[in-house]
Amino acid sequence: MGLYIEARIRADPDELWTRTQDPAQHQRWDLRFTEIAHLPRAEGEPQRFRYATRVLPFLTVAGTGVSAGERARPDGTRVSALRFASPHPLSLLAEGSGYWRYVPDGDGVRFLTGYDYRPRWGVFGALADRMVFRPLMGWATAWSFDRLRLWLERGITPERALRNWLAELAVRAVAVTVACAGLGWESFLRLLGPFAASAAFLPPLLMSVVVCLALFVSPLSRTPAARRCLRTPPARACAPHLLRTLDGPR
Repeated sequence: MGLYIEARIRADPDELWTRTQDPAQHQRWDLRFTEIAHLPRAEGEPQRFRYATRVLPFLTVAGTGVSAGERARPDGTRVSALRFASPHPLSLLAEGSGYWRYVPDGDGVRFLTGYDYRPRWGVFGALADRMVFRPLMGWATAWSFDRLRLWLERGITPERALRNWLAELAVRAVAVTVACAGLGWESFLRLLGPFAASAAFLPPLLMSVVVCLALFVSPLSRTPAARRCLRTPPARACAPHLLRTLDGPR
């Protein structure tokens, strides 16, 4: 099953197009890539590009892709399609294809993507992809789309958005750690004196409240969040003409 992500972004369509099609700007907000660069091309040839992802400080996985086509409609809708592949033996992703679609919607744009790929490593790769890699890719794409939204709507740079996310994640982790470790609960009960025994239920209750708040309360408005994006395609046709093109001979 392919991945689908959609975000509604209140921004100028041309500005959104630039920040997603220009490699230097794309690599700033897309968590999936460390580097994206166009490759030289002759006139009339499709645009090829190289992408790389730093998996570990000493390991970078790279691949190449080609823009399969771009289309614009009279209503302002644009579609950009591509194919990609990675020959790196440590890359679970062998090859794939997808599209980006830009649909004007009132004072904003419905920015969406649909893509799929073939994993390598046989049965083990298929299992790893289904259990870990594919859900992670879906989350990273949605998180990145929301980071792009914050950049366009609120002027929060991708670098600042990442710092906001890390800071909020650290605060939530500390809150859960303190609550689960029970730090300060004994001192709290001693302050209640003779009522300590009857209030013994309070520490586990408060711990549960803190953990629930840390895990489930919506992120701050200046922090990127994958949950703000649509992850299931609505009941509409999503660039079927391009999907047929991408599924054809390569």
